[in-house]
Amino acid sequence: MKPQVNTIYHSFTINAAAKKIFDAISLPKHLVNWWPLKCSGMPIVDTEYNFNFTDAYNWYGKVTVCKPNTAFFIKMTKADEDWNPTTFGFELEVINKTKTKVHFSHANWPKQNAHFKHSSFCWAILLHGLKNYIEKGIIIPFEERE
Repeated sequence: MKPQVNTIYHSFTINAAAKKIFDAISLPKHLVNWWPLKCSGMPIVDTEYNFNFTDAYNWYGKVTVCKPNTAFFIKMTKADEDWNPTTFGFELEVINKTKTKVHFSHANWPKQNAHFKHSSFCWAILLHGLKNYIEKGIIIPFEERE
């Protein structure tokens, strides 16, 4: 029997050029404004990223796809048990110079368990925060992020 693999999907439009969005999803100085507390890494294939949320949640991943202004994916390498086999990322579809469709996925979850469902919910909230960060410059304090 083939093991079940699950994926989280979210698609939405951001009123911004693809480059601005790509920078916000790939550069640590922008990532910390909508996702982790601290972050390091460079948008280059095989480069390691560190996503620090707390001392207990100090996670790592490796860039698997980096196509400037088009696609960016990270394979988790050191996280919790559910996240370790997963890869998350973004594909950007240019609509025009000031509007981009964002296709987000978080693939290879081993189970559709409570953590999978909670992570899908959290991603939706965080991605809304990404949209507000890019379009309006709103930065939600880390302590208030889901």
